[in-house]
Parts: sequence; C-alpha cells; structure tokens
Amino acid sequence: MIEAELKARVHAPEQVMRQLDNRAVARAEVYRDTYYDRPDGSLEKSGEELRVRTVHGADGTRTVLTYKGAAVDEESGSKPEHETQVEDATAAHAILRGLGHESFIAFEKRCRNYTFEARGRQMLATLVRVPEIDGTFLEVETIVDEGDLAAALSDIRGVLEELGIGPQDLTRETYTGAVAAQRR
Repeated sequence: MIEAELKARVHAPEQVMRQLDNRAVARAEVYRDTYYDRPDGSLEKSGEELRVRTVHGADGTRTVLTYKGAAVDEESGSKPEHETQVEDATAAHAILRGLGHESFIAFEKRCRNYTFEARGRQMLATLVRVPEIDGTFLEVETIVDEGDLAAALSDIRGVLEELGIGPQDLTRETYTGAVAAQRR
C-alpha cells in the first residue's frame, strides 16, 4: 500500500485548526520518533525510512515500527509504507541495533490528528509542530494502491484547497533534514 501524502507549511494555523475541528474530533498526541539507518547511510541515500515511533496521547501510549520504501511519486514524495504496532519499545530499539542499524536522529513532534472522510476516502490530516523547527505544517494522507495514487493526490489537493492551502505552500522538506540542519 502507498501512503499518498502531501505536506504544506501553514501560514494561518489557527484558521486551519478551526476548519479541521469542524470536520472531526482532534486527537492531540506527542510523537517521539527515532530513525535508524545502516552504518553506511544507505537507507537514507535511497530514500527509505526505518522508524520507531512512540505516541503519547489521551488514550495512552503506543509504539509502532515503520518501514517506508523509496518514493514512488517524485512530486509528492509518496512512499510504500509498512507499519506495525510493537508491544515493547525498548525491545524494538534493541532489535534494530542488534541487526546492525544505528539511530541517526531522534526528535519530538507535537501533533493534532483528524480522521475524516472526504471525496469517498478515509483521510488523516495532521497539524504538526516540531519544537526544533520554525512554523506549523499540515500533512494530509490516505492509503491507496499504487494505481490509485494520482487520483488520491488530486483528492488531497482538493482538501488542502478547501483549507486555504495552495500549491505554493506545499513542501517536500523532511523533518529529519530540518532537525539535522538545526542541530549543526
């Protein structure tokens, strides 16, 4: 399955938040993400991602292990994604290190998640603040088969437009890259 996703910088976060609040109930969550790579950096070089994410929210804490393949759409950066919940975060980190992977960056994301249906699709919109990066971001995504990617991205663009987010606001900037640049 492909995570069809577009990310944008938000210039009026309160306005976008109010509009999303009218669509769905928000879930405020804090993500603690640790990204892993091989010692030679080959995952990052090929556009792949290997991540352990621990999510803290009102409903408790959960941890997920995620692998994202290389982008299948250059413009959006949409990638195949495989994710599973893990019972023990400490064990997940130990397994990845035991397999020879190294943690190359870890950071926190403060998220406000909205799940809703739009254009016949289940969508997830996430307002994101990363304390180490200036600004607020909005990610809108849906999970699709690769053959449906173009149509899904068109639907996501429509949702973004309804929220006042135009093509000029879209970004391919990664949180890992932006956090690493701030730490240099």
